[in-house]
Amino acid sequence: MSKRKRRMNWFYVPALILLAMFVVYPFAQAFQLSFMKWNGYSVKKTFVGLSNYAKLLTDENFHIAFRNTLIYGFGSAFLQNALGMAFAIFLNRKFRGNSVVRTVIYMPVMISGLIMGYIMSFFVQYRGGVFNEVLSWFGTSQVDWMANGGRGVLIIMLVTSWQYAGVSMLIYIAGLQNIPKVYYEAAIIDGANKKQLFKNITLPLLIPAIFTAVVQNVIGSLKLFDVIVSLSDGGPGFSTHSLSTYISNQYFKAQNAGYSATVGIFTFVFIMIVSIVMTKYFTGKEVEA
Repeated sequence: MSKRKRRMNWFYVPALILLAMFVVYPFAQAFQLSFMKWNGYSVKKTFVGLSNYAKLLTDENFHIAFRNTLIYGFGSAFLQNALGMAFAIFLNRKFRGNSVVRTVIYMPVMISGLIMGYIMSFFVQYRGGVFNEVLSWFGTSQVDWMANGGRGVLIIMLVTSWQYAGVSMLIYIAGLQNIPKVYYEAAIIDGANKKQLFKNITLPLLIPAIFTAVVQNVIGSLKLFDVIVSLSDGGPGFSTHSLSTYISNQYFKAQNAGYSATVGIFTFVFIMIVSIVMTKYFTGKEVEA
């Protein structure tokens, strides 16, 4: 290795220090804590071995949170990408007001998830909620939208999908604009219709953009926290909790920091496995333009 390259390697040191301080060390501490019974604030910690991990198999509330996390993660990612691609195809052409429409669609992304949840709570609340006010105009009885866990999960998923669809839209617009127009021109000359153009040209060449959007949306939705906290706080009961909110619940409310760390380790490993599987899948699907 040349002297210049050895000197350049020193530029990695600050990043490695920050990574060790804010990622590696906290993860090691959480892993160690997952084998302990601790209330989160006392000096005494009791080693309990794998009992926290065994509890994952029998904890019904954890199972509910894990199921909801799958719904939030993959359900929201599907809707975000479907909406994002539809918006991108619509906006990938010149027309008056194109920039305004893009801005309007992207605008919810600039609002924090916590604030978005509070905003949407004014729509779905039982007394004085916007949806119930509209129903009252038609003489329909009011609905307690968040009183049912299944309906609450669906509402949270839809809110998240709508809020972050703009991110997918921008990724797909960039991908569409990167496809050479000569491919479309040659296919049209050969008699291809719009469906064939999309299936045989657009979709294969959008794989890198699809990979980026899907992985980003899945990982982000699997870690969903803020919208849930502000919209339902995991209720009623534990019916709308995700793994992220359940970690917080077990640490601060149940004062079970050891078990909270165990759920956190499980969440990390699960998201890492999902990321690796998706990366391998999309890598094999890529087509060179």
